[in-house]
Amino acid sequence: MSSDASVPIVIVGAGQAGLAVAYYLRTFELIPGRDFVLFDRGPDAGGAWQHRWAGLRLGSAHRVNDLPGMSELGLSFATADRTRPARDVVTEYYRRYEEHFDLRVVRPVTVTAVFNRRADLVVRSASPGFGDHETTARLLVNASGTWGAPFVPHYPGAASFAGQQLHTSGYRAAGDFAGRKVVVVGGGTSAIGFLLELEHVAAELTWASRRPIDWVHTEQLELEGASAAVAAQDEAARSGRALPSIVSGTGVPVSRRIAAGIERGVLTARPMFTSIEPTGVRWADGSFTEADVIIWATGFRPEVRHLAPLKLRAKAGGLVVGAGASWTDPRIFLAGYGPQASTVGAHRAGRTIARQIVALL
Repeated sequence: MSSDASVPIVIVGAGQAGLAVAYYLRTFELIPGRDFVLFDRGPDAGGAWQHRWAGLRLGSAHRVNDLPGMSELGLSFATADRTRPARDVVTEYYRRYEEHFDLRVVRPVTVTAVFNRRADLVVRSASPGFGDHETTARLLVNASGTWGAPFVPHYPGAASFAGQQLHTSGYRAAGDFAGRKVVVVGGGTSAIGFLLELEHVAAELTWASRRPIDWVHTEQLELEGASAAVAAQDEAARSGRALPSIVSGTGVPVSRRIAAGIERGVLTARPMFTSIEPTGVRWADGSFTEADVIIWATGFRPEVRHLAPLKLRAKAGGLVVGAGASWTDPRIFLAGYGPQASTVGAHRAGRTIARQIVALL
C-alpha cells in the first residue's frame, strides 16, 4: 500500500480472528489488496502465537481450533506434531494458510490510530523503513487481539521490589530462572505451565492466585462450562462493561500432566499476597516469602488504544459490541472481542462479520 492509499475495508491484525474474516470476505468474492487490506504488526505469520515461549506445546493450553478452510491444505491442529514448540507449528500453518488463500498480508505494520476525516475512516500506521502512512477506508475490522495489552494488577510496594518482574508476554524460557526464587501469580493455564516448567529449575517456587483454582476433571473444556463463559463475555460486550476472564467461567481442565503436578504438590496455590517488599512478598497472615522473580501470569486486555480517537468506549469501561459490530459506530467491527476470543468464536465471528460488511458495501 502507498502512503496515501484508499481501500474499502481495512483489517487490523492477522491472528485467528483477522484471518477468519479475510477468508470469508474472499468467499464473497472480495479481492485482497483491492477490496480489503490486512495489516499485521508481527514480523511473521502466527499472530500472538509467534511470541509465545519455546516450551509451550499444543495441547498444554486451551485447544487451538482450525481456521475456516484449513482442511483444503490438508492441515489440522488436531493432528499437528505436539513435540514441536506451539509457536513454530502455528506460525507455519498460518503462513501456509495466508499463501494458499492469497491473503496478501502487509507486515510488519503497526496501526497507531484510527480517526475520522469527513465521511472516511483514516488508519494511521507505521512500518520499519517506511515511516508513518495513512490509509482511508469505509469500514474497519479490528482484530488486534490482546497480546499487546498485558494486564498487571497493582499491589502495594510493587515499585520497591529489587528483583525482576515480568509478565507472561515477556517469558522466554525456564532456564532464565535457574537457581532463583520465583513467585508465579495467576490462576490460568499460563501460570500452571510456568510452574510445571520451573519445578526442577527454580531454587524455590511459590504460586499465588487471586481466586481459588477451579479444577475441572476433564482434559477438554465441557460444552456447558464453555458456553456459560462465552455467554458471560457476550453479555459484558453488549452492555459495554470490561470483559470477564474466560478461565473464571470455564475452570481449568485437569490433564494427566496437571494431575501429576497436583499430586506432587507443585500446583498448590496460596491466596494472594497483600503487599510486595524489596526482597519478596508479604501474606495476609503476616508471613513473608523471599523472591528474586515475580512472574505475572495475569492475563491481557483487548488492545484497542488505537481506536481511542473514535470514542467508542462506554461509561462502564468497555466497548458496546454485538455480533462483532460496534453499536457506537456501525463502520467498526471487532473480531476476536469478547465471546469471539476463542478459536471457535473467531471462526463463527469471521463469517458473521463478513456477511455484515458485504451488506454495507
